[in-house]
Amino acid sequence: MKIVFAGGGTGGHINPAISIADYVKTHEDNFEALFIGTKRGLETKLVPKAGYDIEYIDVEGFSRKNMLKNVKIGMKLFKAVSDCKKLIKRFKPDCIVCTGGYVSGPVVMAAGALGVPSLIHEQNVYPGLTVKGAERYVKYLALSFDETVNEMKNKEKCVVTGNPIRSEILEADYKTARARLGVKRPFVLIFGGSLGADRINNTVVDILDRLSKDNKIELLFGTGDRNYDKIMTAVEEKGIELNKHIKVVPYINNMADAMAAADLVVSRSGAITVSEIAALGRPSILIPSPNVVRNHQEQNAREFERGGAAAVITEAELTPDVLYDKINEMINDKQGMKNMSAALKAMAKTDALERLYELVKKMAEV
Repeated sequence: MKIVFAGGGTGGHINPAISIADYVKTHEDNFEALFIGTKRGLETKLVPKAGYDIEYIDVEGFSRKNMLKNVKIGMKLFKAVSDCKKLIKRFKPDCIVCTGGYVSGPVVMAAGALGVPSLIHEQNVYPGLTVKGAERYVKYLALSFDETVNEMKNKEKCVVTGNPIRSEILEADYKTARARLGVKRPFVLIFGGSLGADRINNTVVDILDRLSKDNKIELLFGTGDRNYDKIMTAVEEKGIELNKHIKVVPYINNMADAMAAADLVVSRSGAITVSEIAALGRPSILIPSPNVVRNHQEQNAREFERGGAAAVITEAELTPDVLYDKINEMINDKQGMKNMSAALKAMAKTDALERLYELVKKMAEV
């Protein structure tokens, strides 16, 4: 089976595609994959690291503010579709799987023009512009939430699969991960997403001195690649001396172990992130990004909060004192953490990869 995968920009689009590819590879003897992405996104690192070939196209998302800029972007899209057609003709895939992000647009358009069956997966409750634009070209609209069906015009193409969760996440174990990482204290994991989040980063910097002096927890803080130097400069300028139990890194490469080993996760509430947190049963403080379409991150977070599965702090509420106090409150409430972990596991959906694989087989007529 030969499949073209597309999904780029952030880990939230790339990791699901890699997860699907990994799953298909374990079920198909003669499996070949080709990823299509851009040189600006994290796919340049994540896809080769996962062991897959990748080709690059030049495309960007349409601007909601600068209409003149969209003329140039439209010209890029036209050429990107042509480039994708060439890649598809050369690779000769049985089908195409897209996981969102603007790179998926020209791929599904090229697939539609060439008659190659494709699907696109939407991780969030409310579909993005790329997914809505892809409706006419794809065979299946793979959705993570039942509510999303109401947002689509082509409801006959909709299949609710849930969010694909990486096998390493599903197989990760608390005790094993802690032993591998050498963690012995209460362990807090903080990250703002694959690209980082300025508001979370700046707030964490302002509590690092207190956490270091308390010397009660182990902390792994992922700043995002583009923010690491700025954060470390701020730490130095503030005269913060980090103890040996606090680590600040640009990107968390061993996220499965880090999440599995954590007693508490502090993060955004993107769909893939909350799905992985639920699968692992890790108590969390969710800080939704306000800069997303239809505020879908807060809706993700509130759904978990209503189920007793997470604590939520909005950016409007976020201060160093609020975050510091909430971390300490939750770490010290062992029964509350157990209750939250149980609630998370009850909400977890862990069979999305199986469902997506069934759609792939139908498209490939295997």
